[in-house]
Formats: sequence, structure tokens, C-alpha cells
Amino acid sequence: MTDPTTAEQPSEPPASTPTPTPAAPTYHLYPRREPFEHGLLPIPKLIFSDGALTLSQLKSSILSSNSSHRLTPETLAPFLQLSVEHARLLIETISSVLHDDSDPLVKAGAPKEIDEIGVNVFDLLIFLYIQSYKRLLPKGHKDSAAVADVWPSTSAFDGFLSALSPLQLVRSNSRRFMPSQADEEAHQLSYLQKHMANILSLLADFTEGGDDDSLVLSVDKFEHLGFLIYFGEKGSAKISLSQNAPFFANSDPDMPAVPVPASQILDWLLQNISSTLKHIADRVSLKESGPSSSPDPDVQMADVGTGSLKPSVSHRGPSFIEGISKSSYVKQASDLKGTSVKVVNCHESVIYILAPLRYATIYGCSDATIVIGAVGKAIRVEHCERVHLITAARRICIANCRECVFFLGVNQQPLIVGDNHKLQVAPFNTYYSQLEEHMSQVGVDPNINRWDEPVTLGLLDPHDSLSHPAGVSDVQAESASRVDPDQYTNFVIPNWSEIENAGPTKDNPFPLPDAYLASQQKNIKSLAEVKQILRETQLEESRKRELSSALHACFKDWLYASGNIRQLYCLQGE
Repeated sequence: MTDPTTAEQPSEPPASTPTPTPAAPTYHLYPRREPFEHGLLPIPKLIFSDGALTLSQLKSSILSSNSSHRLTPETLAPFLQLSVEHARLLIETISSVLHDDSDPLVKAGAPKEIDEIGVNVFDLLIFLYIQSYKRLLPKGHKDSAAVADVWPSTSAFDGFLSALSPLQLVRSNSRRFMPSQADEEAHQLSYLQKHMANILSLLADFTEGGDDDSLVLSVDKFEHLGFLIYFGEKGSAKISLSQNAPFFANSDPDMPAVPVPASQILDWLLQNISSTLKHIADRVSLKESGPSSSPDPDVQMADVGTGSLKPSVSHRGPSFIEGISKSSYVKQASDLKGTSVKVVNCHESVIYILAPLRYATIYGCSDATIVIGAVGKAIRVEHCERVHLITAARRICIANCRECVFFLGVNQQPLIVGDNHKLQVAPFNTYYSQLEEHMSQVGVDPNINRWDEPVTLGLLDPHDSLSHPAGVSDVQAESASRVDPDQYTNFVIPNWSEIENAGPTKDNPFPLPDAYLASQQKNIKSLAEVKQILRETQLEESRKRELSSALHACFKDWLYASGNIRQLYCLQGE
């Protein structure tokens, strides 16, 4: 029996333990993909073998003659010995990959605005330095001889240019032969690791004394590194460099932080880059040691339906839409995470991405129609064959494509580089109900359309990692021809009423040139006349049924011959 006095005695409270303070989240330093993917120009005069020395001299020359620290095309051209047109192209390219949305160049839309605002000297120096970057090579194909048999070599330079042909991609049945996002990040970080000391020297100022040890960086110069790198993780917002740097964090805007020795900043950056490289390597190792997630190589792409294919999404990276074959595929704004999309290895399909985006990439696609709603920064189309692309964008770059047609609403001149054959351009030719809203969100102006003013640069890209024969880089790329107005037609986007929110757009927001408008009106008039004739034709009921059956048969034959029957079935199955 328990002693009552013992039972009534209160038990001692447990020793209080301090509440653990949540650990601060660890953020890694990552490269910004945009300058490396959309910011490299194949202009030989922009690539310096002794980059740091030449650019240091350029910096001194510019700063000694320019107190505003901004350069317009006219003032920049003499420094780089470029034409004013190429200087303008350079500034437009920088504006499309700038990290700082508060920079007035980002908001500039019309060519006159870009010419008046110009580019910041330090953003220019960083941009020029990374023109020495070499892209990561794709992995080789195990059946390259067989691929060569079916991938026609119409150019003497194909062997030097091709990364992967559409047929190679279709056989690979995945992106396994393309560098992964982790591979590319590691490659870009390794480049920055090697060159960061030189890049810092271009941003740094000398203190009194003037030797290398006296280089210092102010907080505003340090922030220009945001052009290349940022702190963040999957699912998190990007963090300002200065707010994550121990020597600039929480500095008072009214009392600017004291400049910091460049050597101290370099040590800190290299330490963070090494940490991220290790983090990437550990992540890849863990993925490779886990269950294989790669598609079964025995599954033929023709047998894979859209139901089994989902876009792989990373908040830090783009949404991937890949491996779509012989299907129709629809993605709207609510279906995408982030503001960047890559359409990779898609064939014999119709793909609709009806969303406001900052960046888009179309790579290795063939025999497809692709509609990209509104792209506010840049879209790049590379290694595609027989693709019809319809897009409203601020700028577009086309590289190494064949027999493709581009229906464009673009605010800047289309850039065509590399080994292209039989390209055509035409005015934008479609709409969907939210198009104008999306264009407004990302800053695409419907009153400016430079679809028919392509700029062509070199045949070979000095930024790839392949060797090229001497003198070939001086050859200009093949340009694009205009679609004959008589062949121009509107493209009708189906109305997915169950998934699309109603919007105000009822017609093509880009005004058509007179020749194309006249052709469109002629087609509309011809259709109305045919309808009128059919209505007014006096036929017996049996003949009406015969006529109706003949029209249906012809339409059905066209559906099968054009491949649109597949799209019809896909839409019915939605």
C-alpha cells in the first residue's frame, strides 16, 4: 500500500531545457543561367584572348571619358570597333539578361529608348568577359554511325556544328545525352571559379597606394556580380548578394558600407563556390545511387501518351516539357512553376504554352507546331527541324535550325546564328483570350513588330567547345525569307473553356502589314463566297447529301494527310 504522504507529495518538475533555436537556412551560391544561355553573341570582336588585360584598358578608357557610367550604341561602338548596329545588338542582349529589374535599360522597349538609356559600364564589362565562356558539350551518342546515315549532311560544317540532331534526340528517348541542369551549373561555376579574380578586378577600385593589394569593392560594385551569381535554393526566392555577404549584410542605405578588400571578397566567393560544387556533386551522386528514374530505353516515343509525361519543375530552374511525341499538349500559367520553360525533344506534336514567361528555350524538336504565349526577355530556338513556332516575345535567337517557319510578334530584330537552312519568317498569326494580359505582364509591346528585320551573325559559334577550321567563323549565317502573303493563314487555338479563364483578347494584337492583311481579307472573302454559293445552290435532297458526304470525306482526308486527326483525338480526350 502506498504511503499517503508519499502519494500526496508533488513530483519535481523536469529540468527546463532551452527551446532550440531553429537553424538558419543554408543557401548556396548558384550561377545565373540566363547570361550563359541567352547572353552569348558570336561576334569575334567581343572575345578577347587576354580578357582581363584588354578589358581593364577598356574600363580605364571608358571611365576617363564618360562620367555617367552609361554607354549608348553610338558611344560604345568606337570603343569596341563595332558598327552601331552591332553595338545596339550588344546592348539589347544585355538588357534581356540583366539581373537588376530597377535598371532603366530593363524597362526600355522601343529602340529609341534603348539608344537613349544605354548600358552600365560595369554590367558591360562583366558581359564582355563571359563571352570567353565555352558551353558544355553534349555526351556522345552510342550509335553515331547509324545516326549519320539518316541525318543528312547538307553543310560542310555540320560535323563541327551539331550538338544533337532531332533524330539523335528521338533515338535517345530522353535528355540523357544532353547536359543536365546540375552538369551545366557545375560547368558554369567552375568557369566562374577560375575567372572570378579577373572579374573582381574589373569591378574594383584602387585605394591610395595603387598596388594589387589595394583593390577594394564598394557595395554597389559588388552588387553587379548579381549579373552572374545569386544565393538561393529550390523553392526559395533569390537573395541579394550584399544581404548574404558578411561584410555588407544589413548595411544602412544612408551610411554606405566601407569598401572591402577585393582579396577578402574573392576568398569568400571561392569558398562558397567550392561548397556549392560539392553540394551539386553530392546531389548527383545520391541521385545516381538511388533507384533509376530514367525512362525505359525500350519504350518507343510513339507509344508514350501525354498522360504519362509531366513537366519536371524546379523553382530555381525552368519547367521542362520534354519527350512529347505524336500528341497535343497544353500548359497554361496555372500549370507552370516559375517563369522559364524549356521544350526539349518533342516531335510530331502540337504544343501550346499559353502563359506569361521571362525566358523560353526550344531545343531538338522536329515536325511540331509550338505556340509560346508571351516571353518578356528572350526565347532561343536551337537544333530544330520542320518546326512551326508562333510566339509573342521581346527578342528571339534562332540557331542551327532547318526548314522551320517562325510566326513572330517581336519587339527586337530576330537574331539568326549558326548553320541554318530554309528558314522562313512571317507576322504573328494567332491569339487566345488572355494573350494581351500576358503580353502586358511581361512587357511585350504589340505596336512594335520587327519580324521581318532579321540580323545574321557568324556561321560558327565560338562559344561551343568544338574546334573549327580556320577562316570558317568569318562566313555569315544563312538568313530567313518571308512567307508569301498568299500562303499566310491564321492559326486557331482551340478554346479549352474548362481550363481557360476568359480574357479580353478577341483578335491578333499585332497589326498586320498591308500585303498580309490583304491576303487575309481575300481568304475571308473567298470563304464567305463559297458559303454563299453552297447556301444558294438549288439541289435535290439526295444531291445535298452527296455534296455533304463529299465535303466531309475531303475534310477527313485532309485531317489524316496533315496529321491533324491526331490533334483532334487528343483534344476530344482532354
